[in-house]
Amino acid sequence: MAFIAERLDRIQPSPTIAVTSKARQLKAEGRDVIGLGAGEPDFDTPDNIKEAAIQAIRSGDTKYTNVDGTDALKKAIIAKFKRENGLDYKMDQITVGTGGKQVLFNALVATLNAGDEVIIPAPYWVSYPDIVQLADGKPVIVECGENHKFKLTAEALEAAITPKTKWLILNSPSNPTGAAYSAADLRALADVLLKHPQVHILTDDMYEHLLYDGFKFATIAQVEPKLYDRTLTMNGVSKAYCMTGWRIGYAGGPAPLIKAIAKMQSQSTSNPSSVSQAAAVEALNGPQDFIAKHNAVFKERRDMVVKMLNQAPGLHCHTPEGAFYVYPSCAGCIGKTTPQGKKIATDDDFVTYLLEAEGVAAVQGSAFGLSPYFRISYATSTEALKEACTRIIRACQALK
Repeated sequence: MAFIAERLDRIQPSPTIAVTSKARQLKAEGRDVIGLGAGEPDFDTPDNIKEAAIQAIRSGDTKYTNVDGTDALKKAIIAKFKRENGLDYKMDQITVGTGGKQVLFNALVATLNAGDEVIIPAPYWVSYPDIVQLADGKPVIVECGENHKFKLTAEALEAAITPKTKWLILNSPSNPTGAAYSAADLRALADVLLKHPQVHILTDDMYEHLLYDGFKFATIAQVEPKLYDRTLTMNGVSKAYCMTGWRIGYAGGPAPLIKAIAKMQSQSTSNPSSVSQAAAVEALNGPQDFIAKHNAVFKERRDMVVKMLNQAPGLHCHTPEGAFYVYPSCAGCIGKTTPQGKKIATDDDFVTYLLEAEGVAAVQGSAFGLSPYFRISYATSTEALKEACTRIIRACQALK
């Protein structure tokens, strides 16, 4: 009898975490490494949010809370959904988890039976397929190429739906590509979904506020109110509010689903940190002006990175609408040979070459379900990004 559960054979450790850990290890060994794998802002958490947490500690707000979130935080989330998305929720329609990943995990484990299908557009966030498989579901991967701006089309969605389809996962703006769905894009998808009432929609809106060039955010329950009862709208404070380590995610959705999620959470982590929840209340209710200031910096970095990568022989980099990632193609480098005589056969080989030759840590496209690409996070200092792109150009020039 094997000691480790067979279900773990279905999944792999997170590739993005692995790249970040490898970069840290090499730095600790004295290597000059620029890590571009982490998906977290380099800006510090705003002071008013920190102060709210400190005040919570001083006032003794350090006990257990409701399993799926305090009333204060749920009220702040309800206000946010109404104010920013035009969505109306009641208290029993809101859940708070220890990060957005837990909300997604709870929702899928609470609803999937063996063989249920989940449509996942690729490129995708690395955890989606693995969570589906842990829940005994079947990931149905739909490749969304650069010719469609890395976005799911209505035709591709229609072709992927079967009687076994239970969920569609939409992530906008996207990790890893930064692609964002406009209201018109979502309208086309909604028209398909209206014909298939068994399909529920899980929208991962974690990068909602990180948009550039005047792009206007939309979420599908807002675009098509008839899908409201079939949609779990997930968000969190980690990206826009620079609170990755605080671990607070949340969602609004149908009350029976929210109840099932709370049941799941009651037997896993129980409530998220009381102190983090108090900080999240201030994040959602407090000043929002710093977001635009951060975005101005992110846009400058995006433009610089795209311009520099497009100067590298063998690379092509699309300009994304949001988030803080670019997803350049390295197709022009496949088949070439490194100065050490090693052939670049895959995007895995390419990112290994970047790390070994130039000390630049990026994530291979195969981790996100679409090759030959690689992901770069530009949520790091402008100086580090400029140096990293200079090294990438040099590495590509050295290939033969």
